[in-house]
Amino acid sequence: MYEFHGWFGISESPEEADIGGLSEGIAELRALIAGIDWATGEVSLTLHNGQYFVLANGLMNRRRDEARELDQLLLYIAGRFRGAWGILYERSDDMDRPPGSGAFRVRVMAKGEVKVRMDPFLSPCYPVIED
Repeated sequence: MYEFHGWFGISESPEEADIGGLSEGIAELRALIAGIDWATGEVSLTLHNGQYFVLANGLMNRRRDEARELDQLLLYIAGRFRGAWGILYERSDDMDRPPGSGAFRVRVMAKGEVKVRMDPFLSPCYPVIED
């Protein structure tokens, strides 16, 4: 099983959401997202009160192309939008990097970087959320 839930605020720089190329970047991001077609997941670009957000959610039987495409999307957002921020919660029985099976990991995006953090809220899955 591979499960993920995340959101990312889109901003060109940590100081200003738009430093002159946001419209072009949003068009590129929209095209990238349009090419993603997951059977049991979704990714979308939304606009709330003038602020763009990318939302990603999915639950697959195992890590496949969706995991690779999600990795590529996060790297694109962090590289293209240096002020983007957000989190992605994910868990998989076959994750080889921490935390391994039975726990969530959190990828935190801030100022053009994505860092892996351990989840203090829902992990370990047994007994926190599962009996």
